[in-house]
Amino acid sequence: MGGRLIYLMGASGSGKDSLLEAVRERVLAAGGRIVRRVVTRSPEAVGEDALGVSPERFEQLLAEGAFALHWRANGLAYGIPRQIDDWLVDGRDVLINGSRGHLAEARRRYPELCAVLLTVEPQVLRQRLLARGRETIEEIEARLARNARLPLDGEDCQRLDNSASLAQTAEALLRLIRKRACA
Repeated sequence: MGGRLIYLMGASGSGKDSLLEAVRERVLAAGGRIVRRVVTRSPEAVGEDALGVSPERFEQLLAEGAFALHWRANGLAYGIPRQIDDWLVDGRDVLINGSRGHLAEARRRYPELCAVLLTVEPQVLRQRLLARGRETIEEIEARLARNARLPLDGEDCQRLDNSASLAQTAEALLRLIRKRACA
């Protein structure tokens, strides 16, 4: 049996990176992998454990076929390294930080993927985005408005609420993976 692609998505500030870090050790101990995505953001940017590259370097990697998945959102380009295909063939579960706007394309490429939508209450999300300090208040309000327009109604997604305890959300994600609940 091949591995599963676990496609974690949610609004910026919902805690995807924190959740991935919280489950990292146990996922790796079970033979799974957590992908470090490539982003056209400075490596010094606060937050995500990503490989920051220039837009020119991203385009070069894209032309070389380095990405299994790639998309653009919020003025940035994102890529998931092609190495995930090898891990999946080897039977490993692979967790990625995906994009709600790219889910349909990801499903076309990986029909058996497990879509996990990380949700958070709007007031909690606003506070997290403000605390992060990456964006202006106007940009944050635009993100919140965009989040409200992307409910993914009708999509087959596992939903995890990350408004309160990260530890509880991490346990819920690990249970979902262990039980193969989104096969």
